[in-house]
Amino acid sequence: MLTGLAFGTLRGAHPFRLSVSPAGLGEGRWWTPLTALLVPDSVIELVLTLALAIIGLGYAERLLGSLRSAVAFIVTGVLGMLAGVGVQALSMTEGAAWARISGPVLDPAVGVVGATMVASALAPVLWRRRIRLLGFSALIMFALYSGDVDSVYRLCAATVGLVLGAVLARGRTRRPWHGSSYGEVRTLVAAIVAVTGIGPLVVLLTGRGIGPLSPLVQGLRGAGVDALLARCGDDLTNRCTVGLVGGFGPLLMSLVPLVLTVVAAVGLRAGRRAALLLAVAVNLVLAALTAVSIGSDDLRHPAELTAIDRAFPGFAVVAILVPLAVCILLIVTRRRFAVHAEHGAGTSLAVVALLAAGVLGVADVVLLVSSDVDLGVAVLDALRRFLPAGFTHARIAERIGGIGNIARQVIGPLFWGVFTAAMLRLLRAPAAGAGNVDDESYRALLRVHSGTLGFLGTWDGNGHWITPDGRGGIAYRLVSGFAISIGDPVGADPDAVVRGFADFCDRQGWSPVLYSVHDPTLLTAQALGWRHMPVAEETVVPLERFSLDGKAWAKVRQPYRRADRDGLHAEWTRWVDLTSGMSAQLDALSEQWIAEKALPEMGFTLGGIEELKDPETALMIAIGPQGELQAVTSWLPVHDGGELVGWTLDFMRRADGSMPGVMEFLLASAALRMKADGLAFMSLSGAPLAQTADPDAAEGESQAMLGLLTWLGGVLEPAYGFRSLLSFKAKFHPDRHALHMAYPDPAQLPAIGMALGRAYLPHVTTGEYLALARTLRA
Repeated sequence: MLTGLAFGTLRGAHPFRLSVSPAGLGEGRWWTPLTALLVPDSVIELVLTLALAIIGLGYAERLLGSLRSAVAFIVTGVLGMLAGVGVQALSMTEGAAWARISGPVLDPAVGVVGATMVASALAPVLWRRRIRLLGFSALIMFALYSGDVDSVYRLCAATVGLVLGAVLARGRTRRPWHGSSYGEVRTLVAAIVAVTGIGPLVVLLTGRGIGPLSPLVQGLRGAGVDALLARCGDDLTNRCTVGLVGGFGPLLMSLVPLVLTVVAAVGLRAGRRAALLLAVAVNLVLAALTAVSIGSDDLRHPAELTAIDRAFPGFAVVAILVPLAVCILLIVTRRRFAVHAEHGAGTSLAVVALLAAGVLGVADVVLLVSSDVDLGVAVLDALRRFLPAGFTHARIAERIGGIGNIARQVIGPLFWGVFTAAMLRLLRAPAAGAGNVDDESYRALLRVHSGTLGFLGTWDGNGHWITPDGRGGIAYRLVSGFAISIGDPVGADPDAVVRGFADFCDRQGWSPVLYSVHDPTLLTAQALGWRHMPVAEETVVPLERFSLDGKAWAKVRQPYRRADRDGLHAEWTRWVDLTSGMSAQLDALSEQWIAEKALPEMGFTLGGIEELKDPETALMIAIGPQGELQAVTSWLPVHDGGELVGWTLDFMRRADGSMPGVMEFLLASAALRMKADGLAFMSLSGAPLAQTADPDAAEGESQAMLGLLTWLGGVLEPAYGFRSLLSFKAKFHPDRHALHMAYPDPAQLPAIGMALGRAYLPHVTTGEYLALARTLRA
């Protein structure tokens, strides 16, 4: 920023004695490879370079340290500049257009890119792959499409950084490509497809394009657009557009391949087979259109560059090979994209596309025939309406003219708009076989080994994945592409369940998240290289030490004895065993609690009245002396080795006017009954956003997210009281067991947080949001 102000580049000046070029070095300005790294060329370049520096150099500094990052910036920048100068000088002697047209370079981004590539050698394998593959894909696309010297210099600096990084990381183990998961391969392939598709957009928007792939851009854009803008400016009247192919229609049509490529990339990220077919089709069409445009003078570079390009046909061939290379990449990795939409979704797309093409094509033919155009010519021209602007017939536009010509420009963009909307709907359609709900098999596994939270997986809205041998499984909630597990695996061999579940999610195009899992499951996730963070604490009371005697248990003993004096009694029962009057009271108690709160009722790992009705769920209710229901708790069974070993607390409600301490009374009564039955423990479950983990003890992105959750727990405390609930449970002197969340991709952590929010609050009304806001403000 300072050098840009000092040397005037932010005001449009260009200090040539500080910029690097073959001519400058030839004249003895040896310092320019360094000074060109320190001065931005313009305000736009300054803003973009600052953003790149904050991200790239910021990450590099975390991995390399401040001093080595600065050294990497200078070394890779200077060497990249020198290598770029050499490539430019060699290309100039061969007559390359880009080397002759581009001027001297001022570009700090050259050093930023180089330092980032150096740091990638020390990055975790996930980020190392992403930085290198996506970084080089973007750099190569800029060099091939735009063809400016800056892009070539950045590519040279990145290559130097790759080499220096390899030297710096000698002795470190390398994970090969074939070790990538389905999800990681999909992420990288989708990003490469998106980068190659966005490349032409840079040229279309900037108007600069002298690289080897620029014939493709000229073919998409068409000469008519330039002529239109030159003649009409902003005045796109009927009179002005007569005789021109150009207009808003061709401009929109030039964006169609780019939009379809980005849509395909979105679907590829989710593993959709339809997105694979779309991406292959688009790239094959682009290769064909490029081949046509190379042989047509009116679709090529500006006239002064045509002779130069024809003298070096190898550059033009690259324009055809790039989309073909993308097709080969997609075909090679096709097994990673095997997620099919539900039955009938593909047929709906075909029907919509054919209907739109038929209606719009007939409309175009009618317009042409009514203007005395031969029917055969009209049909052929109607087909051209769906092609990029460069392939549209200008002479027919002259014969139509006026409003008719403008109307015909809408036909192509309208069709592709309808097709894009239908394709997006197909890519969002539920996957075939995604509704994997196997409640009976899952319940059978619960009786083998359920863990303390396993029974939560039987609730509505959850899916189940069962291992092929049927010995283990896991329950999950699918939210926004994330398969969020409900507690630990159930059944035998939890290690195999976690690994199998991760593979299953990869094949479905989902991102697995292990939520509210204990330490043994966390160890398996860590062995897979996943990140993790604590999300709650489970409080478990060993029944062998539970007692109502002694000073330590006074806070539990006093309510228990008061209930006896007040005529309350506790009853262990189930919903199906309740009398009709008692079940009506329980319904009313729950509805009254919800109505008084006026807050969004949370779900996911927190049960409601419907979950109480499960025949395997037990209830402990407090009944007053007049037979009135004062409080209720629900309990979920916990099995291990085929035996019932404990119960887990879920639902808690008390009526207005109930005895103070009624909940202590119910929990104590439940503990005494379980102890008499010879059970091992009573789990009081966990509370969302309530745990005693210190955010400063976490690392990296987990530290930031844990700090956010700690803050959010404090904000929501007046509304939901999760921290108060955790303090209440401390009266029973429980053991505390950390509950963790494990996830494979740290870049998805913010999206995981949003998905968890939707899982807990799936149906929130505006009124409930307002009530929540009023509660928090109070």
